[in-house]
Amino acid sequence: QVTLVESGGGSVQAGGSLRLACVYSGVLDSNSCMQWFRQTAGKEREWVARYVDDGRFKDYHASVKGRFTVSRDNAKNTLFLQMSSLKTEDTGRYYCAVRDGDFCYTPASKYPYWGQGTQVTVSA
Repeated sequence: QVTLVESGGGSVQAGGSLRLACVYSGVLDSNSCMQWFRQTAGKEREWVARYVDDGRFKDYHASVKGRFTVSRDNAKNTLFLQMSSLKTEDTGRYYCAVRDGDFCYTPASKYPYWGQGTQVTVSA
């Protein structure tokens, strides 16, 4: 059984930083695509950052590239999202998700396993 638990969200002023964590268990294998998504009211979940195969492949949505960094600590079974230079438009609920296989699809519907999310609020 795959479980994902996010933490680290909070309220921060624009320009600040937060580090999100996603503790996972039962993840299918180390090559599984793990992805961070975010969702704001009235919008679909959009992908933010991708991580595959012990960092062999990482990718970021254009809106966060250069500001966010995804990493993983295998010893702690934790996926991280370091967020810096936060903007008000980064506000939303952040989720980690995982799917079998190392191909990272964009649509949220392709990911069968999700955490409960953690809220990030960035104020001006």
